[in-house]
Amino acid sequence: MDIEKLLPPAVTLDDENSTLNIIDQTLLPGQLRICGLRTIEEIREAIGSLRVRGAPAIGIAAAYGLYLSMKNSPATHKSAFLAQTQTNLEYLAAARPTAVNLRWAVERLRRAAACYPHEAVEELQQALLKEARAIEAEDAAACRAIGEHGLPLLRDGDGLLTHCNAGHLATARRGTALSPIYCALEQGMQLKIYCDETRPLLQGARLTAFELMYAGADVTLLCDNMAAALMEQGRINSVWVGADRIAANGDAANKTGTLGLAILARHFALPFYICAPSSTVDAATPAGNRIEIEQRAPQEVTELWYAERMAPPGVGVYNPAFDVTPASLISAIITEKGIHRPPYKF
Repeated sequence: MDIEKLLPPAVTLDDENSTLNIIDQTLLPGQLRICGLRTIEEIREAIGSLRVRGAPAIGIAAAYGLYLSMKNSPATHKSAFLAQTQTNLEYLAAARPTAVNLRWAVERLRRAAACYPHEAVEELQQALLKEARAIEAEDAAACRAIGEHGLPLLRDGDGLLTHCNAGHLATARRGTALSPIYCALEQGMQLKIYCDETRPLLQGARLTAFELMYAGADVTLLCDNMAAALMEQGRINSVWVGADRIAANGDAANKTGTLGLAILARHFALPFYICAPSSTVDAATPAGNRIEIEQRAPQEVTELWYAERMAPPGVGVYNPAFDVTPASLISAIITEKGIHRPPYKF
C-alpha cells in the first residue's frame, strides 16, 4: 500500500501551461476532480474556500501561486519586480491567517528573488520557481521522515484516533499525522483507525476516511462528541493530529476540537501526538495565546452540508477554524527532525 501511488498529489504545477492543478477537496468524497487554476485570484479563492487545504499544502499552493503571478510580470527592473512580488505575497498570505506555512512559503520566495545577484527579470522568475519546487520537495521528504520517526510509537493492533485531515490531501505527499500510520500499514501492522468527523467542515468524514479507505485501511467514523466513550471503553491507544501553527513553547493551533481531545487524552492517560514539519513551528510566536485564530463564515455551521438549514435564521454562530492545545497536554511533537518532548525546544 502506497498512498502516493493511489491518489494524485493535492497540489502540482503544470509550468508549461501556467496552471496550478489541485484536487478540489470541497467535492470529496463524492467526486475526485482535478481543477486547474491560472490566476492569483483563483488560487487565493481556492485557499480561502478550502478547495486546497492543510498547512503544508496551502504553503505549496501559495508558493506556486506567487510564481505564476510573477511569471509574466511586466516589470523591467528588479526593484519593480520585487515591489510587485510583495504586493502579490500580501494578497495570498491574507487568504488564511493562522497557518504559518502560508506566509512562510511566500516570504521564502520573496527572499530568494531579493537575494538573487542578477537584475534580469527572467532570472528572477526562475529563482521563484526554483524555490517553490524546493518547498514542495522538502515537504514530501519531511512527511516521509515524520512517518519514520513516528512509526516506533505504534504497535500492532493499536486503536488510533484522528481529528481533521493531516494526510496525503493536506501535504505534498503522504501527510503528517497519517504518515506514521501509512508506514505502519506498509509494514503489515493491523491498526484500527477512528476518524472524528470534525465539525463543521467534516474533514475527517470527507477526507481522512476517504483517503484511508482508498488505501485499504480499517477505518471507523465517529461524531466528534463520541470520542470520550471510545476512550473510556479502552478502544483508543493514542491520538494523532496535525497542526497549523506551533508556538515556540510548544502550544499548537489545530482544527477546532483538538483541544477537547487533548483534555480527554490526559484524563484517560493516553498519548497525544502532534505531527508537523518544522516549518510549522513559529519561533516568532512565543505562546499559543499570541496565535491569530481565523473566524469563518456562520453558514459553515448552519447550512453548508445540509439540504435544509439546520438552525433558526438570525441565530449567532461561533465558528473559529482552530483552537490552541497547550504544550502541557501534548505528549510529543514529531517533526522531520525527530520526536520532541516537553519542555519543547525546537
